[in-house]
Amino acid sequence: MSIDKKIQSILAAFKERGRVLIAFSGGVDSSVLAALAFRSIGTNAIAVTADSQTFAPGELEYAKAVAKEIGISHIIITYDELKEPGFAENPRDRCYHCKKGLIRELKKIAAEHDIDTIIEGTNISDLKGYRPGHRAVIEEGIHNPFVEFNVTKEEIRGIARKLGLSVEQKPSMACLSSRFPYGQAITAYGLKRVGEAETYLHGLGFNALRVRDHAGIARIEIMPGEMVRFLEMREAVSNEFKRLGFSYVTLDLMGLRSGSMDEVI
Repeated sequence: MSIDKKIQSILAAFKERGRVLIAFSGGVDSSVLAALAFRSIGTNAIAVTADSQTFAPGELEYAKAVAKEIGISHIIITYDELKEPGFAENPRDRCYHCKKGLIRELKKIAAEHDIDTIIEGTNISDLKGYRPGHRAVIEEGIHNPFVEFNVTKEEIRGIARKLGLSVEQKPSMACLSSRFPYGQAITAYGLKRVGEAETYLHGLGFNALRVRDHAGIARIEIMPGEMVRFLEMREAVSNEFKRLGFSYVTLDLMGLRSGSMDEVI
């Protein structure tokens, strides 16, 4: 099926479902979903963003701006994953517990707005990796148009380009809990520290990156082509990371890759 036919299929599917709630992070996947929903059913679509300690610094403001760009009604709720049973201990199925709790909160908002359908942006490319959170999505009856119509991540960026959305080239931004190896407890302090560390590196001009926290050892992932420039700044980076409380500062020579914490599973 061509990308244009997939777009038309998604637009038609929204019309069939009537009023919908989109789980909206402001990333490219949920933004494209929100834009298509708004284009299809207008004010019968609302976007809901969960503000939490695992949201990377600046992402909430970014989500607000993208929702405004799209024109969709935008609701912000507070969700504390650290209070969710089975989350802070950071088991391998951590995302399952987080997603279960988040869906519970989204269902409350949906009920308040007389909405039966909750939409989520998992795509076919995502399902190639380790995705325990998707099990919760299936169990809770959440709708995945990108899975239903076999849409890849690359195609989603193509749709964003067709729609003229500013998120087209936005790097993927997993929640901050993904910065900790399984079994290492997730704390508010730890989340704040990796968030501030990544914000510092963004300020130096590194856009696509992760700072992984291995019990106080920072493992920095950036694009391989930026490593030479990074090493020229190693003293300043080390000093800042030490100030933030990291004991050691390292650069991962394999570079940035999604789900690197899953490589040991």
